[in-house]
Amino acid sequence: MTSQETVGVGTAVPPLPLLDGITVLDLSSVGPASRATRLLADFGARVIKVGPVPSDGGVLLTPPFFAYSGHRSMERVAFDLKSEDGKEALRSLVKTADVLVESFRPGVTERLGLGYSALAEINPGLIYCSTSGFGQEGPLSQSAGHDIDYLALGGYLATSEPTRDGGPPLPGATIADAAGGGMHAALSICAALVGRQSTQRGCYLDVAIADGVLWLMSLTLDEHLALGTRPGPGHDLLTGGFACYATYQTSDARWLAVGAIEAKFFATLCHALGLDEFAAFQMDPSRQAEIRHAFVDAFAQATMNEWLERLDGLDTCVAPVLSVAEIPQTSHVKARGLVVEAHHPTQGTFRQLAPVLAGMIRSTEVIKVPDMTETQTAAILDEAGVDADVIDRWRTQGVIA
Repeated sequence: MTSQETVGVGTAVPPLPLLDGITVLDLSSVGPASRATRLLADFGARVIKVGPVPSDGGVLLTPPFFAYSGHRSMERVAFDLKSEDGKEALRSLVKTADVLVESFRPGVTERLGLGYSALAEINPGLIYCSTSGFGQEGPLSQSAGHDIDYLALGGYLATSEPTRDGGPPLPGATIADAAGGGMHAALSICAALVGRQSTQRGCYLDVAIADGVLWLMSLTLDEHLALGTRPGPGHDLLTGGFACYATYQTSDARWLAVGAIEAKFFATLCHALGLDEFAAFQMDPSRQAEIRHAFVDAFAQATMNEWLERLDGLDTCVAPVLSVAEIPQTSHVKARGLVVEAHHPTQGTFRQLAPVLAGMIRSTEVIKVPDMTETQTAAILDEAGVDADVIDRWRTQGVIA
């Protein structure tokens, strides 16, 4: 691949979106399923959000205008999936769709007559992805849960450094939803799309967020399963057992993250700290308390920025612990174009995180995000071949909006 063919930022010839021509029906409103379709849309898929019609004059709840990247590059339809005509409206889109993503509680879509087996009869090539907390089967399949629950059951909280009161910490990101669920689903869908090229058939994907967390914890779980160890905080290098992989406070009450795993990086850091005598004892368990104490004292002698200046240009694997507000101001984020401008029809212009993953197309123009309180139902049904009089009748009956 030449530099002009590189997918992403800095290309001389803009590439085609990797999922160009793929249509995704998204029956979710928030959560891991919406995280997944956010990724698919940024890779170039056409994502049509399928929401419920307003009932009894109630207001349809939607996420904040900025959430899920403002639903950029997405369209929306509204169907009453409890009515037969509403189901028929969905089926009309399924006929030509490539992917359907849903996040109802296990068993709901089957009871509605919209499960995989029913829709595969209409479209044998459909990739049907169900996302749920614990999967479609098993003793927890009907249990409610959220991010912290999946991280708790998957061992993530138990292996993280405890808080001052000894309890597990609260993560600063929805790791289970984003990676255990959303990226899990998107990756599985992309693999299924590749597989369909040879089989010409779709498939059913049972994406369980809790299962995805186990994959995130696979290094630790595999160690336990193979050796019988009982990993916890401070058990090994990555969980706080060694001074070379930890956080240290500076004189201005800021923090630095140290990840000097390789011996050469650790030796360079020790030299910069004036602690060369510890370079040879990086992995000596008996010396860790001594090294950590020396590091604590050394980093406390200067401010965070002073340390960053001293370490600039040195391979020490030291990074500042930034607040969310500081991130957009960093030279790295600015140089990579990771923050872009977007415009909402009613909220005006605002900034948002760009499509940041490799292979996503990043525009240099202001991104137009849709007003998700509005729909394109009639136009999309017309495109699907539904007669205009049928569309009018469904609208009058309130089964579409």
